[in-house]
Amino acid sequence: MRISIVGSGYVGLVSGAGLSEVGHHVACMDIDQARIENLQKGIVPIFEPGLEDMLQENMRQGRLEFTSSMEEALAGAQVLIIAVGTPPDEDGSADLSHVLAVARSIGELIEKPLVVVVKSTVPVGTCEKVSAGIARELERRGLDVEFTVASNPEFLKEGAAISDFLKPDRIIVGVDNEKAEALLRELYAPFNRNHEKLLCMDVRSSELTKYAANTMLATKISLMNELSNVAQLVGADIEHVRNGIGSDPRIGYSFIYPGAGYGGSCFPKDVRALERTASQHGYEADLLKAVEAVNNRQKHKPFELLSRHFDGQLDGLKVAVWGLSFKPNTDDMREAPSVVLIEALISAGASVRAHDPEAAEEAGKIFNGREEFSTFEDPYSAAAGADALVLMTEWKLYWAPDFDRLHESMNQAVIVDGRNIWSPEVIRRRGMTYHAIGRP
Repeated sequence: MRISIVGSGYVGLVSGAGLSEVGHHVACMDIDQARIENLQKGIVPIFEPGLEDMLQENMRQGRLEFTSSMEEALAGAQVLIIAVGTPPDEDGSADLSHVLAVARSIGELIEKPLVVVVKSTVPVGTCEKVSAGIARELERRGLDVEFTVASNPEFLKEGAAISDFLKPDRIIVGVDNEKAEALLRELYAPFNRNHEKLLCMDVRSSELTKYAANTMLATKISLMNELSNVAQLVGADIEHVRNGIGSDPRIGYSFIYPGAGYGGSCFPKDVRALERTASQHGYEADLLKAVEAVNNRQKHKPFELLSRHFDGQLDGLKVAVWGLSFKPNTDDMREAPSVVLIEALISAGASVRAHDPEAAEEAGKIFNGREEFSTFEDPYSAAAGADALVLMTEWKLYWAPDFDRLHESMNQAVIVDGRNIWSPEVIRRRGMTYHAIGRP
């Protein structure tokens, strides 16, 4: 099939790579000319394991191309996927300006039947707005061209997006006619061979499913962090509690790891957007507000642990931070807890010595010109001479560090484990001080 994808960001590139990998011909379009020129040279603007190699190979095979022309994207396309960003607006709702701009462009240029698929994360009712936008432009042109707008939300985890796309748990499709459904079944047939993964439903339910999934996961994280704070107050160990409740199959172990809060481009934005949608319909979603409030508070937890240890006297201290991205296997620092920590440390007069295997360049942009912030290519170099070390992202290379080396090189051997991945006993028997989330 001939597929076009408008938006060559995270979702668009992963989708383009995955669809071309199974034999479809894909054209990825973006209005950012510089980005398209770099992609044509094989330069990928984001870090995602396996993505660059897959994009380059499918370009070599002639199944994948990049363009900044909407006319070229529409030419010959059977399906056009909208994968542009929906950043949060000032009131927390999703900004649909990019999505609706694509709809207008489609209406201005479409000449033959087309299935338009909205893969961007959008509030309920957006597909109807996209359809209306296309129809208005067609009416203005005096044309009657058959088109359908379907919902097809993405469920990609940053750091594992290629695997998620090629081996999906489910493929959600919201569609209102059989012809479009048949076309989308054909599109996703290569990913649906092992067992039936395609779940077809009405468009509005499909749109809500994406928000519901992310909100459910965010709720589990915030609830576990709330429990971790209670555990710390009563002298319990939240890790023992986690194992105790995770063994219950009704609860399970996924997304019940206490830590410094969630970040990234999805959970924070989607929780706020769903809460805003509820408010617009006259419903106060108190639980959603609490999920966000708990998460925002939890991001300050590592700083609170440090401040308590040093009796609030952080001025002049050197603090090493391991991990800057909001999660491992990505360079994404959007709403990362590390940013909250670093800003608080600098405001308190401390200097920060940071390490991250992928996000150091992004951190340099965020803290550009801040002489109190520096990055190092090696984690031990970042920790050398530090008064404290804070783990913020659980990259694999941090899981089994040389604590003896750290003890010898640090000015003060104070450890704050913001992800609870280290053993308190292993660290404390070396004469080091250990603080964690919800642990005595």
